[in-house]
Amino acid sequence: MGSQMFDFGSQSTGATAVTAPVITYKTFSSQAEVMDEENPIMYLRDAEELPAQMTGRFENPGRRTAFLWQQDKGTEKSIDIVLIDDRFPDLLRWLGENSIPVCLNVSKAAQGYAVHGIRETESFSDKLSAGDGFLQYTIGRILESHPAADEEETRDDDSMKLTSLQSLSDFLSCAGRTLPANIRAWARRNLAVARSNEVSPEERRHAMHALSIMLGIQWKSSYFASIDPAQARRILDEELYGMESVKQRIIETIIQINRTHTLPAYGLLLCGPAGTGKSQVAYAVARILKLPWTTLDMSSIHDAEQLTGSSRVYANAKPGSIMEAFALAGSSNLVVIINELDKADSKTAQGNPADALLTLLDSFGFTDNYMECVIPTGGVYPIATANDKSRISEPLMTRFAVIDIPDYTAEEKKAIFLRYSLPKVLKRMGMSAQECRIEESGAEEVVRRCMKEPGVRDLEQAAEHLAANALYRIETQDITGVSYDAEDVAAVLG
Repeated sequence: MGSQMFDFGSQSTGATAVTAPVITYKTFSSQAEVMDEENPIMYLRDAEELPAQMTGRFENPGRRTAFLWQQDKGTEKSIDIVLIDDRFPDLLRWLGENSIPVCLNVSKAAQGYAVHGIRETESFSDKLSAGDGFLQYTIGRILESHPAADEEETRDDDSMKLTSLQSLSDFLSCAGRTLPANIRAWARRNLAVARSNEVSPEERRHAMHALSIMLGIQWKSSYFASIDPAQARRILDEELYGMESVKQRIIETIIQINRTHTLPAYGLLLCGPAGTGKSQVAYAVARILKLPWTTLDMSSIHDAEQLTGSSRVYANAKPGSIMEAFALAGSSNLVVIINELDKADSKTAQGNPADALLTLLDSFGFTDNYMECVIPTGGVYPIATANDKSRISEPLMTRFAVIDIPDYTAEEKKAIFLRYSLPKVLKRMGMSAQECRIEESGAEEVVRRCMKEPGVRDLEQAAEHLAANALYRIETQDITGVSYDAEDVAAVLG
């Protein structure tokens, strides 16, 4: 355990002396993402019997690091803090300096009384201008500043938004340490602009908007905990039929991550005909990595500014698609799925989107023109799809490990139709397998008709057509189910 000292000290101005604060605690390190009896955020001195819930306020840290327990109306008892999670001193300072009334949940422990809950009281002060959960939001963000190794999926329970100047300022005071150093300095500068009366209202509005976006993102470490290759393989088998070479390459990537605990230096580029499941592979990888994902569709992006944002000198300025992807994910660690990468090289008068993409793929980070800040990209894993890799520029190609996805054989399409496409359609339509049965010859007829086009999209369309026909016959002919052979399939599909 290391000692934590606030930046106060004995000072003197002429004959007046300022008494140094009394620091009563040491810090401990924790990566817990929950606050409970097993993972408290601080311990109070074991001086007397304490109730399970204590209402009061933290002492101003300029005097003493203690909790002032309101025993009776008008009577306070000072109880020293002896240990605190090293992520929380700034929050403690803010609560104490602003005399925010709180209720603590405590329980007896070997180190003293463990504090495993801090809540606003009904009579919180005006300082909590964003009082609709600001304290709980901030505690949650601080706890999540270290990602959990065994988190099954990304949580999306933060209903709190930092949109007022007061909440932005208070969050920076309480949880500024959860931000990278360059973003923390950037936030202070923009906060000064947002408060200034020497700039235009438009400049203040842009600064506020940029702060709200930036502070709403959880800036996590780029460290990746180990991933179970067997579990990764199960996910791939659930999502994809066949594609053994593709699955092998992804498992190799997982093992590489387990060795280095960082994402690979290169993203994945999935090349193949339309409808062969490239996007499905990308979603499966995001699920394996337990990361949120977002998409960039290059077919709809025609100039670099759409990706990198516009300067704040324009009244209608806004961040680019890349920054919006971070904001949508709410995390600095995410999978960015770049659809149709082969359509990125447009070279218009407004700039080349392909060149802008290179900054996203650069491990040093990219700069959004609106945010005016270097955004770390160490936790970003890009997965691109393309139909024709010959149309992708050489600089972009060097940023990816290429995986070619060939079209399916007739036998593979038959298996996909029976095991994936048809059950998926029946589930969507609320039908059972007995209501729409496809015989072997019927499945072969479906595949024969769908071999003209690459991929498996036609298979799902055929399944939709057959299921709709079966449902119609069940409802109009008072039957319980329909079976289709090759002749029946030909008659229905025409």
